[in-house]
Amino acid sequence: MPQSIVVMGVSGAGKSSVGQALATQLEAHFIDGDTLHPEANVRKMASGVPLTDEDRWPWLHLVGAKLSTGSRTGTVVACSALKRSYRDAIRTAAPDTTFILLRADKPALQERLTQRPGHFMPASLLTSQLETLEELQDDESGVMIESTGGIDATVERIRKLLVLAAAN
Repeated sequence: MPQSIVVMGVSGAGKSSVGQALATQLEAHFIDGDTLHPEANVRKMASGVPLTDEDRWPWLHLVGAKLSTGSRTGTVVACSALKRSYRDAIRTAAPDTTFILLRADKPALQERLTQRPGHFMPASLLTSQLETLEELQDDESGVMIESTGGIDATVERIRKLLVLAAAN
């Protein structure tokens, strides 16, 4: 059965890299949620201004729509999905979505952001993202994992956790 998966977390957690690698291993379609942002959102973030909920709702609905149409092999989307209400908006369109929260400590995140040239999201917004982050709750479908040890090791841990979650 095709899966709908959101690899989520703050900027620098590894959403895009891990999401792409996970999609490749699952032979699923990959979408980088950043590419779904309207240009106004990108300009706002690039100038160091955090998005408001009003900025995010159309984007989140588009993420949910992409997951709901999916592909026959499944879809993995890299998307921050920092708040429960954001994940709920995605689940409204794609109720069977599984969320994978990538976590890392602030120094590791900051280092990753400084080594990511050309990305529109400045490291200055990391603090606001960490303050906004609401971890997955017990009634949400998904797992939380430390994004340490490299992309392959992180993907392997995710795949093991997905198998365990499916068994329960």
